[in-house]
Amino acid sequence: MVRLRLQRHGRKKLPYYHLVAADIRTKRDGRIIEDLGRFNPTKEPSLLRLETDRVVYWLKNGAQPTDTVRSILKKEGIFYRLHLEGWGKSEEEIEATISAWKDERDQKKKAPATKAEKMKAQLKAEEEQFKKDQEAKAKAEAEKALIEAEEAKAAEAKKEEEEAAVDAEAEAGEKADVKAEDKAGEKVEVKPEAEEKAEEKPQSEEKAAEKAKKSADPEVKQAKEEKVEEKAEKAEETPETAGKESEKKVAEKKKEVKDKPAEEAKDTGKKEEKK
Repeated sequence: MVRLRLQRHGRKKLPYYHLVAADIRTKRDGRIIEDLGRFNPTKEPSLLRLETDRVVYWLKNGAQPTDTVRSILKKEGIFYRLHLEGWGKSEEEIEATISAWKDERDQKKKAPATKAEKMKAQLKAEEEQFKKDQEAKAKAEAEKALIEAEEAKAAEAKKEEEEAAVDAEAEAGEKADVKAEDKAGEKVEVKPEAEEKAEEKPQSEEKAAEKAKKSADPEVKQAKEEKVEEKAEKAEETPETAGKESEKKVAEKKKEVKDKPAEEAKDTGKKEEKK
């Protein structure tokens, strides 16, 4: 049975290996069937050479790789190639797929291996993220300031419109007040005749009140009574027939004279109450 294995070469603590196809019964450093490549774990890249076609040939013919060789072949995409050939892919398609797969693998390998490199890469990633955050924050603040400026302009324009509307209303109110004052002045100019009439009424009422006071005075009453008595004495000097009629008339006049002041006083009191 053929086995694909590593054959050690080099010196102490600096080894390198040949990837060989050998019989399973031979020693590690014994006779080989075919040399398939070179592998040096102390260098980068570790795999220096690999005969891909011959490796595929031996795998197809039943050769069994050791665990270490299997991991090397797996990393180089040998088993992936066998899988694609089993799907019936052409050689060009297989090469394109394998090359794309290797590029993706190499990008993943860019991650640092040592702890210091990992810390350095982490710090660098944090700095880049911080810069991105600061740029996004500054952009957001600039947009916010722009929006606030636009809102302030809109508020100022609205305020100016409101002030203009208030000024227009004030002007309209002033014009209306001026018109009302003009109309009131015209009405006041027409009123004097009515006021004169209204002033004349109180004067006539005052005259009536003075007459009532005079009639109510005791001196005026005595003068009237004296006149009536004189008339009565003149009537007594006439004949007896005439004297009787004159006495009746005198008595009636006396009553009228006595009743008139009381009636006039009542009339004046009623007028004063109506006022």
